[in-house]
Amino acid sequence: MSRSLEIEIPSLCTPGASELGRKLYQKRVAVFIPMLLALCFGFYFLANRLGFSTSPGLNSAHWIDGVSNRLHLASCLILAALWPFGSWRKKSYAWLRLIDPLSTIIACAGYALGSFTLKGMNAEYQALLATSVTLIVRGLVIPNGARRALWIGAAASMPTTATAFFLYHSPEFHLMSSGNPGLAMSVFSIWCAVALTVSSVVSKVVWSLRCEANQARRIGQYTLEEKIGSGSMGEVYKASHALLRRPTAIKICRCDLGGERCAAGFEREVQLTSRLRHPNTITIYDYGRTREGDFYYAMEYLPGLSLEQLVRQHGPQPPGRVIHILKQVCASLAEAHGIGLIHRDIKAANIILCALGGMHDVVKVLDFGLVKDLDQLTEDSPSGDKTISGTPHYMPPEAIRSPEKLDPRADLYSVGVLGYFLLTGKHVFDGLTFFDIWSQHLNMEPIPPSARTSSPIPKDLEDIVLMCLEKDPSRRPPDAPALGQGLQACESSRDWNEVNAETWWKEFTSWPPDDISTSTDPTSSGSGSTVVKPVTSWTHG
Repeated sequence: MSRSLEIEIPSLCTPGASELGRKLYQKRVAVFIPMLLALCFGFYFLANRLGFSTSPGLNSAHWIDGVSNRLHLASCLILAALWPFGSWRKKSYAWLRLIDPLSTIIACAGYALGSFTLKGMNAEYQALLATSVTLIVRGLVIPNGARRALWIGAAASMPTTATAFFLYHSPEFHLMSSGNPGLAMSVFSIWCAVALTVSSVVSKVVWSLRCEANQARRIGQYTLEEKIGSGSMGEVYKASHALLRRPTAIKICRCDLGGERCAAGFEREVQLTSRLRHPNTITIYDYGRTREGDFYYAMEYLPGLSLEQLVRQHGPQPPGRVIHILKQVCASLAEAHGIGLIHRDIKAANIILCALGGMHDVVKVLDFGLVKDLDQLTEDSPSGDKTISGTPHYMPPEAIRSPEKLDPRADLYSVGVLGYFLLTGKHVFDGLTFFDIWSQHLNMEPIPPSARTSSPIPKDLEDIVLMCLEKDPSRRPPDAPALGQGLQACESSRDWNEVNAETWWKEFTSWPPDDISTSTDPTSSGSGSTVVKPVTSWTHG
């Protein structure tokens, strides 16, 4: 498997077995038909132009004179009509299997008809050359197994072979000095067989290479389909299970870049996350190592958008919806805190909003790469060193001041920052550097969200957000369940329901959203996260 794991074109080894294979097949057919049209019309132009040069007395009407010339032009027009038919809208695999050889045969028939216009000059060999080029191009653009490539090539070569037979047995043509039509036909047939063999071999070789590439894109029982995210030490891919056929997200840690410490962090993230069962927490399916030793894990693929994208694309959200979202985040955190886990990187980019199982506005909390396990905290553990870890805009003061002494209320501060961002479209604190932001988290009181937006914000909801943003953890809500109950008690909590959510999602899915990945950054620290050794240095993840 390639280290870069760049997945641009899936293999056509089993075309039609999946929607991805059908899409690729249609895309290739849509590219191939205009190439055929260019070749066919080019041969039409060449044949008629040479006809002018050999017969100076011809006028412009010569371009449409004769049955063969008109049929040649008709084949060009048919290809022009097939072009949009093969490109527009979704075509079934059966239709594509028909259009592919049909367009090839039509183009090659046009070459054969054009040879009559040439009137000599080894016209049949020029048609054979055009047919050979067409079959080779097809083998490169739409590779197949040898059997299919052979029968399509044989069918496409028949018009040229029939034309050669007619020319060699016609008294009007004396193309061979020997005057022996049988010998001429035998030589032509040999060259035709050579051209057919070469084009079939090209198609088979390209086909085999694609099959090998497809096998290389397999990780265990998963086939990688397309990249949906990347980071400094890894990538995230959409994949499918060989048997279950369910969409899956595969997160890969590149050990050659991050080293075994990175892989250990990934493995720890998987082990901790897999302990969580709440429906608002990302589900881990499997994990292991690739053949190259890179660590990977498979998780549920979430069609939706992150809260970061929600605000960037649709602006501040209504209070009722903000409450609905934050309650689900609190429910996920309640389970994690209950078994001694602190997320430490709650932020808008790490929370996906999606529609699942007929329900809308379902929240999924992900990216537990910075989780702190209070039950197994040691100086040697990933969370036991005195490092500042997290995303600066969402970090509580104690995570900056004493990162080794965090408790679950640190996550509640981040929930407050998240609520502030959803209501206003702005972060609580901002600055030119991470240190500017940290300084404000430590020393400045937040401006009330109602003062930073023209949209009305209920007083009870604003009070809860500001309570979460208290510098002193003891003045915040005592735990995630208490925060969830406080949000539920807000008057605006009744303003957003399933009907509102379903209406919004119907409007949202009526236009193509951005590509959504399950994780915005597959590194162990998350997108935009920072892991900082005290004061002296920092690296942006």
